[in-house]
Amino acid sequence: MNRNIVVEKINYTPVEEREVEIVERKGIGHPDSVADGIAENISRALSRYYLKNYGRILHHNTDQAEIVGGQAKPKFGGGQVLEPVYILLSGRATTMVNGERIPYRTIAKRAAAEFLKKNYRYLDIEEDVIIDCMIGQGSTDLKGLYDTQKHLANDTSFGVGYAPMSDLEKVVYNTERYINVDLKDKFPELGEDVKVMGYRDGDKIDITVAVAFVGHYTPDPDHYMSVKEELYNLLKDHASKFTQREVEYFINTGDLPEEKIYYLTVTGLSMENGDDGSVGRGNRVNGLITPYRPMSMEASAGKNPVTHVGKLYNILAFKIAEDVYKAAGGDIKEVHVRIVSQIGKPIDQPQVASIQLIPADNVKIEKYKKEFEGIADNWLANIGKVTEMLLNNEVNVF
Repeated sequence: MNRNIVVEKINYTPVEEREVEIVERKGIGHPDSVADGIAENISRALSRYYLKNYGRILHHNTDQAEIVGGQAKPKFGGGQVLEPVYILLSGRATTMVNGERIPYRTIAKRAAAEFLKKNYRYLDIEEDVIIDCMIGQGSTDLKGLYDTQKHLANDTSFGVGYAPMSDLEKVVYNTERYINVDLKDKFPELGEDVKVMGYRDGDKIDITVAVAFVGHYTPDPDHYMSVKEELYNLLKDHASKFTQREVEYFINTGDLPEEKIYYLTVTGLSMENGDDGSVGRGNRVNGLITPYRPMSMEASAGKNPVTHVGKLYNILAFKIAEDVYKAAGGDIKEVHVRIVSQIGKPIDQPQVASIQLIPADNVKIEKYKKEFEGIADNWLANIGKVTEMLLNNEVNVF
């Protein structure tokens, strides 16, 4: 099968060689990430139910979750949630097969609750959250495309990926993961709502971190400031694993101690107190927001993992870019991959899979063209692996 795969050289300054770079990551507890996580968990739960009961994943797209912030009154040593967070589950699903009604709303609400319980240790699911499910039956035309079982694209869309990650991207991504994974037990004072913004000016990196403190574990302002200082020192040490550049951290810069203003919460989540969230407003599938890189605006979380190219092609583009970069063995400075579909066409046959290369000095890309085309062709021929990876929780989408 001949696929339209184009490999070309581009004249472009690699990110690492530019004077300025900006990178952001919204952590697992940011309201937009909460929405993404819930939407994706619902899709995976529905997919597993469909597979178990009908032998294949039926049509669905649950990528419309909305977080409406509640109201809370945090204080040092405690606090309380006054009004619960409202979570609206929206989107479409296959609701009936051969006259048999599927308990899709029960599946969706259970999946949403499971995601919340698993990831947010200070959130009381019974008291602090209202989950409302308005998922409905899918549109006839898209279901028709899906039900052919030929894996036809159910959208005209594109996916974007790149490689390698820059130093700044590594620092930003791993700063949030360090706080929310490695330091979770050490600092019960820190909630899961962590946002990281990185700015590089030449070889100097500034990292601004917003991290929600939990009032119950933070008895007074002195304790708050002590934890901030300890966190600062740990983050500085941790950053040295990912870059040789100078890194400076700024934590909770909105604090005004003289006015008794601190980033204090009851649940460790800003959505407890008026902060809203939506699917697709946060990280791309590589877990970052990168304005100095090619990006897709597509919301991947919650889209069906079989035919929705807005999900599959974004993941695929990064996989191809990573493999191309590794195969080049240092001869390529940067790889950009873009894949575009046409609705109704086979997902393994995009209109084009574009691989753009920034070669190292004196490197001719012609010697790599066939190899790189082969990498892309192999991923497209085995695009079903991406579906398996998603269902096995081997790849994330935010």
